[in-house]
Amino acid sequence: MTETQKETVKALVTELRQGTLTEANLREGIAGIVGADSPKRQDILYLQAVTTSPGAAVVGMLLVEDGELHEGPPNPEDWPYQTVLEAVRDGWRIISFPNMALLTVDEKEFYGLGAEFILERWR
Repeated sequence: MTETQKETVKALVTELRQGTLTEANLREGIAGIVGADSPKRQDILYLQAVTTSPGAAVVGMLLVEDGELHEGPPNPEDWPYQTVLEAVRDGWRIISFPNMALLTVDEKEFYGLGAEFILERWR
């Protein structure tokens, strides 16, 4: 549940406890929670990590939000997520794990396209 949805539920419960909840307010609140009045949008987040672990450091990112591409801030320290796990904790869902076939390993290094995670969120 998003923060906005949680706030709406809290407000509805408060109105109910105070005896001021009307049918119209309840319907409006429920519509806001389930998003009945607005179409859902899918955002996609591409995160390249140093390994295939969701806890590994992110070394590259690309965000598709509202149909627009965003590479993120130029300084990696300013990226919204430093690991894939941080993005998951923030509500992103992993829809694609790194393709192991794209990684070639020798005793000292990884080669190939790296460990790319693809995540989504609906809003």
